[in-house]
Parts: sequence; C-alpha cells; structure tokens
Amino acid sequence: MSACHTEARRFVRHGGVGLLLTLAAHPVHAQKARAAATPYVPLASSWERRSPSAVGMDSVKLADAVTFAVSKESRTPRDLELNHLQSFGREPLGDAIGPLPPRGGATGIVLRRGYVVATWGTPDAEEITNSVTKSFLSTVVGLAVDDGRIRSVHDTVAHYMPPIVRARPNGTVYSRDWPGTDKLLMPFDTPHNRTITWDHLLRQVSDWEGTLWGKPEWADRPAQDASTWTTRARKAPGSAYEYNDTRVNVLALAALQVWRRPLPEVLKERVMDPIGASNTWRWYGYDNSWIVLDGREVQSVSGGGHWGGGMILNAWDMARFGLLTQRRGNWGGKQLLSDAWVKQALTPTSVEPTYGYMNWFVNTDRKYVASAPAEAFVHVGAGNNYIYVDPVNDVVAVIRWMDNGQSLNGFVERLLASLR
Repeated sequence: MSACHTEARRFVRHGGVGLLLTLAAHPVHAQKARAAATPYVPLASSWERRSPSAVGMDSVKLADAVTFAVSKESRTPRDLELNHLQSFGREPLGDAIGPLPPRGGATGIVLRRGYVVATWGTPDAEEITNSVTKSFLSTVVGLAVDDGRIRSVHDTVAHYMPPIVRARPNGTVYSRDWPGTDKLLMPFDTPHNRTITWDHLLRQVSDWEGTLWGKPEWADRPAQDASTWTTRARKAPGSAYEYNDTRVNVLALAALQVWRRPLPEVLKERVMDPIGASNTWRWYGYDNSWIVLDGREVQSVSGGGHWGGGMILNAWDMARFGLLTQRRGNWGGKQLLSDAWVKQALTPTSVEPTYGYMNWFVNTDRKYVASAPAEAFVHVGAGNNYIYVDPVNDVVAVIRWMDNGQSLNGFVERLLASLR
C-alpha cells in the first residue's frame, strides 16, 4: 500500500483536526499530506476499487442507480447491422460502409474521486461507441492546435488543404466519390466552403456543402422536402447548428492532412497510451475512405458509427477518457491536452447552448441533464453511449446501451442521490 494511503489511515485513527495541523507544521508530514491530496490516477494494468462508503457514497442508493440503468437497456436490436437497416440505413444512400459489430447488454462503470465504485454488464467488451468518437476526433484536433499545427481554430480550413487523391484499399485503382466528379478530393473548393473555419466544423455550425465517401451532406437526416436537398440556400457559417456526420467526416479528413499520419496513431501516442488505455481499442473508417498520403494508403477515419466504423473500445477506456476530460486534460500531473482547449470545448454557441466542441454536450442552465450541476457535461453517442462527467461531485460514469436521454437524467438523479 502506498505511503499516502498509510498516512490517510493514521489521520483517521488519531482523530482529526489536531493531527492535520501537526502534519502541516512538519515539512515531511506536509509533503505526505500533499501527496494524499493528489488525485488518484489508475495504473495502466489495474484500477483500484473502493467501497462506496470509503468515497462518500451510500451503497444502497448507488445500487438503485445501477439497477435503474440495467432496467433501461435500449430496446433496439443487439445485431447492429439489423439495427442500421431499421434506422440510418433507411436514409438516401444510407448503406453501411464500415464495420458494425454486434453489441452486448447494458453496461457501465461509476468512478468517484477516480476510484471504481460500481460496474455492471460487460465493461471489458470492445463495442462500437458511435458518436462518442467525435470527442476523440475533436481531441486530436485540439492536439494539433496545442502543437501549433493549426495556428488558430478561427483559420479557414481551406488554407490547410491540398488536393487529395483517393485510393481503394487494394491500391490498384482510383475511385470517384460521386458520378461525374474527379478522382481528386477538394472538399473546401466552393465559395461557401472556403469561408468555413475549424471552429465552425468543431461546433457543427458550418453548413458545409458536398459529398464525401459517397454520402452527400443532405442525405444525413434528410429534410422531408426532397426538392430542397440540392437547391436550398446555404446558411452563413456560425449562424445555424446542424448535427451532420458527413461534415464530421470532413473534419477528420482535414485533420489527417494536418497530421500527415493516421489519426489513430496520434490518439494512441498522445492520449490512449498515456492514460493507460487497453491495446484492443480500434478506430475505423469506411471501405472507401482510403487516400494516398505521402506515398502510402491511409484510411481516413469516421467520426461515429452512422454508416459503421468509428471508435470500438471497452467501457474501461471510455472511463479513462472521461476522467481525463474531468481533470481538464491533466493525467497524473502531465498536461496531455491543454486546459485552454478543454475550456473551448466546454464553451457553447448561442445557436446551440448545449453543444461545445464535438461531442461535448454541456449542461447550460441545466438544460441537457436537469438533475446534474450546470458544470457537468456528457460525451454522447447513439445507442445510447454516455460518458457522464461531473467535476463538481468528482464523478465519472460510463453508461452503455441506455434507451434515451430521459433515462440518462433518471440515472444521474439516482447517482447523485447516493452522494453523502
């Protein structure tokens, strides 16, 4: 057992404030006291569990929250290929072009003060996380900003984009994105798209126009009036929010040009390995999202599982990422992602007050999760997959395959009721 844990037991045995003052007065004891106050960081190979009572939680009420989460498992098919055919697959050009492995049942993890206090389901299972992937994508963009590869999020993206050559996975032929278009991808080569900034894409307020990987932006959650799909006037970037996965994939392609290496490599090196994530997570793109980059074929990854692909990982890795974001990019004293970036990610726009950078859903005026503090935020993916992050109460919860947002609020209400 570590010295800080031993010192904590001495504090309890010897009875309180008088000893605390004695420790603070002695340099050696003061150093140990500071160590005891350092946030717990799980090792790569293990994660310490604590009883609910040891971290200020009521075990009966916590069990009630877990029981609630299990009872609210999504009613959609666990066969995600079938689920796709019943949902996004019914959209125009909605066929799946990335992997859709089957899911398991309701699963979750609760952390308090960084320690594991509850688990349910199969947290070891590697499963698709859908649009929680967007939070990993925006993080990779944030790293590029922190490094100076992107000078400002308010730069236009077109300035960073060369012509891009598409390739098929076997490397033998080039592939067109849409009948009549060239084998070159130039996704910002229109008057409207040339005005779009990184910030616009990150906040889903770009109104980017075009087709990528065979998916026109109008085919994602299409308007009821089909006559408007290709004819409507564009909205000025920044003036309107629209959740759109084609535009998210455009951001991923743009980030790939900035990094000039596969985005999963960047994420692994800069985030996942440092936080002790598993070696079994994967980030996929589509069958046709391959480009030629510096003489090799590279897959441009997707920002979610709308057409398959995206991040496939276990609940433990999700919990580690949630803990990293709760601690504002700091892991064990090392700043992996700048505090400035986290602040931007948690800052919404006036056109969508509950959305920061993708996919950080913020709780402005407690509109997103009424039971949670306004400072809480959630990384969200369909299914539903949630990483609930609560810096006020030092709580992180991963909830997988829950039926709807109302259930998330019910779970959080019960979870927070367990705090003492």
